[in-house]
Amino acid sequence: MIVYVEVSGRWLVIPCNDTSKDIAWLISEVKTRSLEADLPLHDKVFLTSPDEKLFYSDRDKICEVLHDKEFLKIKNGPPAKINVEQKSDVPTIALSSLSISQSQPGHKTTVILDGNSLNTETLLMLSTGEYKIEVAPYALRKVAQSRKLLNDIIDQKKVVYGVSTGFGNFANVVIPPEDLRQLQTNLIESHCVGVGPPLSPDKTRMLLALRTNILCKGYSGISTESLKTLVNAFNASCLPWIPEQGTVGASGDLAPLAHMALGMMGKGRMWSPSSGWCDAGLVLKANNIEPLQLKAKEGLALINGTQFIASIGSEAVERAKYIALQADVVAALTLEALLGTSRAFDSAIHAARPHKGQQAVAQRIRRLLQYGGNPSEITESHKNCPRVQDAYTLRCCPQVHGVAHDTIDFVKDILNVELNSATDNPMVLIERRETISGGNFHGEYPAKALDYLAIGVHELGGMSERRIERLNNPAYSNLPAFLVKNGGLNSGFMMPHCTAAALVSENKCLCHPSSVDSLSTSAGQEDHVSMGGWAARKALKVVSHVEYVIAIELLCACQAIEFLRPLKSTEALEAVHALVRTVVPPYDKDRVQSTDMEAVVQLLRSRKVWKCVEGIIGQPITPAANVSLSSSPTSSSIA
Repeated sequence: MIVYVEVSGRWLVIPCNDTSKDIAWLISEVKTRSLEADLPLHDKVFLTSPDEKLFYSDRDKICEVLHDKEFLKIKNGPPAKINVEQKSDVPTIALSSLSISQSQPGHKTTVILDGNSLNTETLLMLSTGEYKIEVAPYALRKVAQSRKLLNDIIDQKKVVYGVSTGFGNFANVVIPPEDLRQLQTNLIESHCVGVGPPLSPDKTRMLLALRTNILCKGYSGISTESLKTLVNAFNASCLPWIPEQGTVGASGDLAPLAHMALGMMGKGRMWSPSSGWCDAGLVLKANNIEPLQLKAKEGLALINGTQFIASIGSEAVERAKYIALQADVVAALTLEALLGTSRAFDSAIHAARPHKGQQAVAQRIRRLLQYGGNPSEITESHKNCPRVQDAYTLRCCPQVHGVAHDTIDFVKDILNVELNSATDNPMVLIERRETISGGNFHGEYPAKALDYLAIGVHELGGMSERRIERLNNPAYSNLPAFLVKNGGLNSGFMMPHCTAAALVSENKCLCHPSSVDSLSTSAGQEDHVSMGGWAARKALKVVSHVEYVIAIELLCACQAIEFLRPLKSTEALEAVHALVRTVVPPYDKDRVQSTDMEAVVQLLRSRKVWKCVEGIIGQPITPAANVSLSSSPTSSSIA
């Protein structure tokens, strides 16, 4: 048995041949080896898990609390005393009486990758760590054929870009056969130039799975052995350190993919559930994975492509899809709380301008408000209101939300093609038994689409922020100012509106398209680039901001409904209100609101708001008794 122990940022490998010894012996061994390695340690230290959530008693037996190839950490000083009365989100747990199970992890569903059928929804699903991947047998055969053809071309000593030549502006430099492997190693190490924070483990899973899927197409020339290493690393959640900045999105997402490849080579840093961030070689060894030994062209095969753009873009478009659906629901609840009219959503209006998204949103809101069916008690309460129409942010939801939905569908279609497209250069063409240099690595398609996504989704937040204003402003709502009793003593929802306004303003800047810019790189060889990495990252930022804005509107709308009690809304909207009240109570007096906002944004991100109405609004509307479709267009008429 061996364990890996981090001391002052470095890792020691400690053999534990006699596991009946206690943790005190292990700490003593760490001290001895630290002294030899000139690593400073205090006299009093303790052993903890890498995330510092668990600490080990000196009396614990190694065989009872540790397992082979476990990652540990030495902390200087005595462990902090635990105050049993103090509540903590991350409690410290002593392990003196806890045995660690050696049982196998739970069964994971396997997703088969074949290079042809991956979509954004499945890719986002693969981010969770709850799934394994496997290469389809016929795809593996094609990969093997591609590698054999490449080996034949190498044996014939043909000059092929990136295989027997340098890269970029060095494309005319021919490399001797004995240096072909070193060429690929040099490529990866020289291209590891990323900066900024690393991708989170879930985003790295998506990137790794997507690059694996592209390699399955058989145009890259990678070996089946190297492809299987990527699969094994994904399945063990061995995830390299990949800085999020540094790609210009042409000739592939070179920097982030190079960092991915570096980790697979056992170099740099790598994350795993048991180790946290650690030395990549140790993480691979602990999971019985042999580091990549790059063959000719394999470095190039790993980094040519748009997978950084497309993987982050896939998360953005999937989250955008569900926040757009839930924005429709929240808008309907706001309309109900403001005693608005539902006649603006009449099907005849939208049939006259039959955009797909517009019609879908109008139908969705009609069903939420039970237009043409049994109206809610709230709707009935103002049926004689003289107001004939509402403000644009209420009345024009189908027209404005609709184009956001259509934008999301458009972007999703482009990304689904991109997720299954060979983006290598050169391409290894099995049927023609040749390689051809091209430009499939250029990221303009996903870059332009994701700039468009940011613009489309932003408008959902812009509309929502204006509805928040209407809910808070008594001149518009006829409700208490800022939706709180005893105003003045209490500020109510004054400041959540400010947060919404700040996020909408940030989004206006983030919506400036990154793909309109290009800077020539590689001494003019790569004279037009997409800047798609930033397009993807900022699109995801815009979506995240919109999620918060919609959460604030939902909080305000639910609070507004409290002032209309005991009147009830429709079944669907009452279900939304009840869902929110499971995590946030009514706002009776001032309290910290950021926790309420976080709780509700999690409802939206977990799609619970949509799930609680999806089944209800899918049912036929029950016609109301004595509904006249020719009644006057008052704000309360549901005909």
